Amino acid sequence: MPQAVTPREIRRRIRSIKNTAQITRAMEMVAASRMRRAQQAVLAARPYAERIRAMLGDLAAMTSPQEEMRAFPLLQRRPIRRIQLILVTADRGLAGALNTNVIRRAVDFITRERSEPIENFDIVAVGRKGRDFLVRYGWPMIAEFTRVSDRPSLEAVRPIAELATQDFVNGRVDAVFVVYTHFINTLRQEPRVLQLLPIEPPEGTGAISDYFFEPDPVTVLEALLPRFIEMQLYRVLLEAAASEHSARMVAMRNATQNALDLVAELTLTYNKARQAQITREVSEIAAGANALGALQ
Repeated sequence: MPQAVTPREIRRRIRSIKNTAQITRAMEMVAASRMRRAQQAVLAARPYAERIRAMLGDLAAMTSPQEEMRAFPLLQRRPIRRIQLILVTADRGLAGALNTNVIRRAVDFITRERSEPIENFDIVAVGRKGRDFLVRYGWPMIAEFTRVSDRPSLEAVRPIAELATQDFVNGRVDAVFVVYTHFINTLRQEPRVLQLLPIEPPEGTGAISDYFFEPDPVTVLEALLPRFIEMQLYRVLLEAAASEHSARMVAMRNATQNALDLVAELTLTYNKARQAQITREVSEIAAGANALGALQ
């Protein structure tokens, strides 16, 4: 039969769980502080990204002749025989199902979501969790970038953008996609797939038709396209950072609450065990007193 748990062992477990709850509470507070900064950054970047995308559509509409459009390698569409997938995950865990969901979305995109199966693909890992997954299961990884997803910057984005741009322009890949976690709110983050290359400019709005460009719209568009790629990746990393901190804050809050619930259950068990021990000791004392009285 299993040995009964003593009150001393229960007290030891209660102390250990309380220490764990203190750690998770502290991690929750740190994640909440970082989450606020990340949310402010992503909300500030979204209008700029939308505006630069609208400007791209207007410039593409102003340089409409197909002969001129062919001069922009980043806009050229060709049959997709090989793709490059940029997988954006976190460097650390303890964020619930955040990393698992985005990795699953990447696997589904390659294996099931497209109309034609993708047989030839390369993966660029941004974040340690994605890199560890690719290494563990032997997926084709051509580059890895770590320590950029927590507090992203344009300097950290440029090497990723240059790698994707060069591979696409040189014809090594025919399309580049990004799988990341889109921040919706504190409690909801959604894995998404974004086509990075070839660039698909939106329909022109005509908002800049009254402006004059120096030297000309074609030159401005040529300079804007690489900047647009960098801005898209920068926004993706900001979305991923905000999602990571939000998911970690919620996960640590749930862990703290679970620890407190477990402490309450163990405290009740401890009180019952202590009461049973006191009752047993009183019964033993009464039995001893009765025995002594009988001897007398």
